[in-house]
Parts: sequence; structure tokens; C-alpha cells
Amino acid sequence: MPRTRPLLRPTAALPSPDELKALLSFLEHDPAPMMVLDPAYNILAANTAYRRQFGVADASPLGRKCYEVSHHYDVPCDQAGEHCPMRHALERRRADRVLHVHHTPRGLEHVDVELRPIQDHQGQVIAFVERLSTLRSASPQVRADGLVGHSSAFTQALAALQRVAPSNLPVLLLGESGTGKDLFARALHEASERANGPFVTVDCSGFTETLFESELFGYEKGAFTGATQRKKGLVETATGGTLFLDEMGDVPLSMQVKLLRLIESGTFRRVGGIETLRADFRLVAATHKPLARMVEQGQFRQDLYYRINAFPVHLPALRERADDIPLLVESILARSPAGGLRYRVDAEALRCMQQYAWPGNIRELRNVIDRARLFADDGVIGLAHLPPDTLQSGAHDSPWTATAARPAALPPGARQTPDALRELARRFQGSRKELARQLGLSERTLYRRLKD
Repeated sequence: MPRTRPLLRPTAALPSPDELKALLSFLEHDPAPMMVLDPAYNILAANTAYRRQFGVADASPLGRKCYEVSHHYDVPCDQAGEHCPMRHALERRRADRVLHVHHTPRGLEHVDVELRPIQDHQGQVIAFVERLSTLRSASPQVRADGLVGHSSAFTQALAALQRVAPSNLPVLLLGESGTGKDLFARALHEASERANGPFVTVDCSGFTETLFESELFGYEKGAFTGATQRKKGLVETATGGTLFLDEMGDVPLSMQVKLLRLIESGTFRRVGGIETLRADFRLVAATHKPLARMVEQGQFRQDLYYRINAFPVHLPALRERADDIPLLVESILARSPAGGLRYRVDAEALRCMQQYAWPGNIRELRNVIDRARLFADDGVIGLAHLPPDTLQSGAHDSPWTATAARPAALPPGARQTPDALRELARRFQGSRKELARQLGLSERTLYRRLKD
């Protein structure tokens, strides 16, 4: 077992009992869970909020290592491959913040950790104050709804949302279709100071140019044929909350200038109206399109792009967070009606899912699971229940493609070991496309396996 490297230098003095008591008395006035650590990772004190939220009956955290209590590690976080806020805070002599997955009485949870060093008269760090905040909008455990994940890529995106949530900056969510941009937008709203206000979604790809303006800004009675009464627009409906513009890249150029005016001035007028109204919302936009390239090509206004791009957040594709696939699969299966058959995915099928590229991301994964369990009469989803494109080893009869031609027989094991596949590719006389068809794989899957 690697030995713990203490951060404390031999000459450093710990806080005296009186200093520690005064510090804890100060922390008791803070509603957030907080504790005091020494530079050797020992927990010296914890306020009531910490004990109430993270405490375990008959197991005081005092005198124990922080990484042992929070992560169940035997070594500090940085020696376990994670970001250690204490080491960074000590090296830089200033606060450090990180989003970690902690063990809590409720199981695994995402916890926002902020660590501040305490220095003595000589500038020596003698202790740290750690402040913790649990994220309720995402979970590293199985959950039937909302965001789930614990991979590094997922956690980085979640941490970025936590950083920007308390501000009123516009946020631009960038990611492929099916990565859950609507769920991330809602998580941002729930973590903001506007959480008690409305969360209003505008699907920018679902409106014609004329309808977009009337739906967004509303209209006055008599503004056009059929306008028999005044109607509030979505901007007005979002007052005090968050306005989520989904598929922002589909907004017509003629409407982009009106959106820009809304964002810059914070005012708007209903269609057919003369009264200037004040807007009060937090803007979150999302797109799967390359807006920067669209700006260069004149398809998107540059000034609007820089207005909405104040805080861009990249949402990882499912292939970038393959470690989350087992958790996502269980969460999708958890949506089964209560009292119905309990489904699970066998190990081989799960391995294939983790190796597949998932161009449709989580939306495609959800469709595959929902359809596959229709064929899993015994409640176990196996390779035979998956679409051919997701299969990484061998051809299997699949109810998805009853009329599809079965691939020709190949040497036993050729589809299951990298060495055999490499040798088969070397000896095969046809094209790569023909080899992929023989193996029952997509050409892209074959290319990836050969590259690996």
C-alpha cells in the first residue's frame, strides 16, 4: 500500500484547542456542511450541518482521514488518480474547488468541495476549512430520471455547470444530438438562484419564422388574423426563471437580430404592440451545430454568437463516457413499471455496448434498451437482443433483422480475439467493407477494432 505523503512540514504548528474551538464556533453559524482539516488530512472538527448531512451514527469523523471518510480510499485523492483540493490549496496558498463523488449515508453523491487554507503569522498553512455542497440534480447512482453518471468527462461538465450556476451569465451548451442538453439545462436552472422560477423551453427548430416571433414575444389582440385576445410569449412566461433556447443554430437570420436586441437591452414588444416590456430571465442556449463555423460562413450573426457564448460548456458524447454506460443502462431499466418483470443485461452484451460508438448517444441507447427488452422474455438482455451494429464479436441471430443475410462462416474465435482479427484482416483478399459484412460488423466498427 502506498504510504501517505503528509502535506505538513515538521515546523508547522496545528491550531491550539482554543483556536479550534473559536473556529468551530464561527462555522456553526454557516448553514452549509463544513469541517476543519489539518495538513495531514486529519479531520479536526465538523459543524452541526456536516454531522446532520454526512454524519453516520456511532461513527464520529473526528481524527479520521478525509479521504477515508469521503471516498473510502486508503491513500489521498491525488494518489488515487483524482484531483486533491488540499494539495492544490497548499501549493498555491489559496482556495481550491472540485466536484467529487462522495460516500454519504444516502449512498454515492456528487459533492462540490471548496477548500480554504488557514495560515499562521509566518504564512505557514496550519489547517484547512472544507465546505461541502451536495448536488441534487445529478446522481452517480441508478436513478429513473434526471442526470446520472460518474465518469471524468461527465463530472467535468457537471462541475462547469456548478461554477456558472450562481451567476446570471448566458450559458451555451454544446454537444452532439442525444447527449441530454435539456437535462443539463434543467440541472443548471435547479442549481441557480432562479430555481423557484419557471423553466421555459423553446424548441427553435419547431417554429416557422412568423410563428417564432409570436410564440417568443407574444401578441396583442388583433395583431393578425386569428389573434382574438392578448397572449403572453415565452419570454414573458419565463419571468424570474430560465429561458432555454434549444437548437439555437436553427434560429432564422431575420430573427437573430431580434433575439440580440432582447438579450442586449433586456426589453421586447409583443407582436402588434407598442408597449416596451422588461424581460427578466436567465438565458441558456443549446445546439449540436458548429456555431463558430456558421459565423464564418455568414449563417449565424457574430454579435449574437458572442452574446450567447459567454460561458460555453461541452457536453460529452456517450463514447467519451463509456464508463457510465452500465449505470445508464440500469437507470433506463429502472423505469420499468412497478411489479413488472425486472430486466438486466448480461456481461457480454454490456461489454459490446461499452465498445460501440453510439452515434445517437443516450437517445440511441435508450431506444436500444427499450426495444431489446421486448424480446427478452426471461428478463435477461443478451447479444441476441441487440441490433447488429452494436455487436462487437460474431454474428448472432437477432429479432431486429429477421430478413438480414447471415454472414459466412469464419474460423472459430476469429471474431473474438484481437490477434485473430488482425490475422484475418491480413489474409482477407476483399475490401474492408466486404470483410465487415462477412464478420457481421459495420465498417466503422471493424475499423475501430483494427485500430485498437
